Amino acid sequence: MKKNILIIGAGGVAQVVAHKAAQNNDILGDIHIASRSVGKAQDIIASVLEKGALKQPGVLRAHALDALDIEATKALIRDTGAQIVLNVGSAFINMSVLRATIDTGVAYIDTAIHEDPAKVCETPPWYGNYEWKHADEIAQKGVTVIHGAGFDPGVVNAYAALAVSDYFDHVDSIDIIDINEGDHGRYFATNFDPEINFREFTGQVYSWQDGAWQTNSMFEISRTDDLPVVGPQTTYLSGHDEIHSLSRNLPVKNIRFWMGFGEHYINVFNVLKNLGLLSEQPVTTAEGLEVVPLKVVKAVLPDPASLAPDYVGTTCIGNLVKGTKDGQPREIFIYQISDHKQAYEEVGSQAISYTAGVPAIAAAMLVATGEWDIGRQANVEELPPHPFLDLLNRIGMPSRIREGEDDRSLDFAHDAAGRWRVAEG
Repeated sequence: MKKNILIIGAGGVAQVVAHKAAQNNDILGDIHIASRSVGKAQDIIASVLEKGALKQPGVLRAHALDALDIEATKALIRDTGAQIVLNVGSAFINMSVLRATIDTGVAYIDTAIHEDPAKVCETPPWYGNYEWKHADEIAQKGVTVIHGAGFDPGVVNAYAALAVSDYFDHVDSIDIIDINEGDHGRYFATNFDPEINFREFTGQVYSWQDGAWQTNSMFEISRTDDLPVVGPQTTYLSGHDEIHSLSRNLPVKNIRFWMGFGEHYINVFNVLKNLGLLSEQPVTTAEGLEVVPLKVVKAVLPDPASLAPDYVGTTCIGNLVKGTKDGQPREIFIYQISDHKQAYEEVGSQAISYTAGVPAIAAAMLVATGEWDIGRQANVEELPPHPFLDLLNRIGMPSRIREGEDDRSLDFAHDAAGRWRVAEG
């Protein structure tokens, strides 16, 4: 059993992760939070203590760390005695933190694909450009590495694996639908790091169709679905992390990601893009200053963490899966609903951060107990989905399934032989 967790990052997701780690420190042990700004890590600790989140007395400590410094990260891992590193910092630091964990032999979990600051929308599959290149070394050293253990990627990967294993004989398509029907009251803001958020939508849209990569422009293709709780919603075909591993690991020829955007967001985004303000390439001002337009936009937008107190509404994220079972067509929607206000009251963050942070802690708990301590590299869909989704049900993020007019909770149990089975409520 692995003990002691090092959380790298101090944004909205880290806030959720720290609170949930504290609520489960009987399993996870000591909790350490590291950030370039130790003050942000200390603020998270103050929030955890204010809410009395610690399940039992234990270590809860902040550290200053430049996570791009591999040797410094290795030293902190050794100093803290952490056996699980949970990387919820910027996607730019993934490979540095991963290297530190490989060298020290401790478990590594992240929530998104690595990104090179100088490149946008690289050739798919994106995991193949960085993470997967280390698979042999990771296996040889017996290190547990789990990539994309947030919601999307993460929970939606588990939904896809569950659908393939338990609900269908053959899956024709998986459409991942991500809706945020919340309102933060600001003129314009992003729900997580603006730099990472905008980079998702400024390049080509890659989707997996007919067993091959297809490209489109952002906002080129849309669909409308009548979804639980949030009702009819228009979404747009978008590129996203999970498509790049699901297309390799599951026998499904059509895997797409759809995200909801309001008209106002689209208008502002298009103006910023058309003006060149979303470019990651530096420009020189008339005064001779070199600046990166995207970083300037990030600097003037609200800090995503500041949105949480005023956020209202819900998110709805799930997988619409179509295929056949026993020779008959079948269609199901496996999904989860989170409420912004409830998330803030519990952990001090909005629901976007909540849906990314809770699954990451569930993954860490499964590594700690040994169920996901695999001694190799994996994406979430390569791991047993039942214990993951069952644990999420129990720690605050329950899933549901809709089939036709039937909408029910997605519950799990063991059969007489001790094997997991779906036990729908």
